Amino acid sequence: MNDDVKVIAQSPDTAKVDSGLMGIAGAIMLGAILLFSAGFAQATVMHDSSHDMRHAMAFPCH
Repeated sequence: MNDDVKVIAQSPDTAKVDSGLMGIAGAIMLGAILLFSAGFAQATVMHDSSHDMRHAMAFPCH
């Protein structure tokens, strides 16, 4: 019997590019979520959602 074995290896450069693209895609998605949630929310909703955290971090909001 003649068994052929093929080994497919991924080059390290390709792996670096893939992880870099995943990071860029994640940053774009996070930025879009923040932009659209801040853009379409009412001012009172944004204020109320961040109010307690502002005071916890010693940032005045009034």
